[in-house]
Amino acid sequence: MKKNIIIHLLLAIVLMLSLFSCGRKASAPPRPSLRAFPRVEVPSMYESESDRMNYFVQRYWDRFTDTSEVFFCDSTTVNGVSLDGLEEAMGMYVTLLEKTSGDVAEQSLSRLCDRLLAFEKKDTASNVMEEVLRLTEKYLYDPQSPVRDEDKFEVVASRFSEGNPRYSFIARMSSLNRVGTPATDFEFTDTKGRLRTLYSIKADYTLLIFGNPDCTACKNLTVAMSGDPRINSLISSGRLKVVDIYIDREVDLWKSKVDEYPSEWINGYDHKFKIREDLIYHVRAIPSMYLLDKSKIVLMKDAPENKLLQYLSSL
Repeated sequence: MKKNIIIHLLLAIVLMLSLFSCGRKASAPPRPSLRAFPRVEVPSMYESESDRMNYFVQRYWDRFTDTSEVFFCDSTTVNGVSLDGLEEAMGMYVTLLEKTSGDVAEQSLSRLCDRLLAFEKKDTASNVMEEVLRLTEKYLYDPQSPVRDEDKFEVVASRFSEGNPRYSFIARMSSLNRVGTPATDFEFTDTKGRLRTLYSIKADYTLLIFGNPDCTACKNLTVAMSGDPRINSLISSGRLKVVDIYIDREVDLWKSKVDEYPSEWINGYDHKFKIREDLIYHVRAIPSMYLLDKSKIVLMKDAPENKLLQYLSSL
């Protein structure tokens, strides 16, 4: 009973504090009903599907971040929208970003940053910027997100990097090996003790994997790739070379388990430990996968497994 009383007292305190969280006075009216996330209305003048999509994505957050009216917010509500509703809206937004060109996606994210800054200036007590940035990072940057895209999140991190050491570091690291740029070359030692470089690998496509023989996700990836006849065909024809690189210092552990890797792969370890220690690649979790073209231009960066396998199977 005492525990329940304490819990209810704490909830009452939280509720009381929430009345001030959006800059309202203590005499504010009772909490209004939640609203749905406000959707964009595309003008009829935009007729083509691509034009309508671009308009929708560019202005996706406009009505939610409209500063002409500030709605209720507390620990579970963001400008009148529930946290669940806001996260659902973010999930849809990220899905739409994937369907647009890189330029449109970057412009949309830049516009979102502008809107967040304007809203923060209008109501410094709101939680709009905090929650939208949290969800943007969760979907676009978290290494476990199936829709992560470091290049897109770099737009956001760069915008808020001034005075924020964490975002500054993220922006700097996310700028490495961007899609459309040449991958950084490096040396490695293969299973036969030969010194090789990434750029010495000749193929139409190179799949670069940073992994570990004790990594469960790495093993699952190996099984998934080995069981895909289309990917096996790419490898056997020589069009695709898979290069799996161990980047940690326990080299003896790696050597004791090299037989567990597919023999068709090129397996090696970073004998200079440059990848991990000099941060020439941003490896936040393993496996981390980069798909490169014939000229070693990055086609996919730290690609989610489902996207990577789907792409390879379509070649």
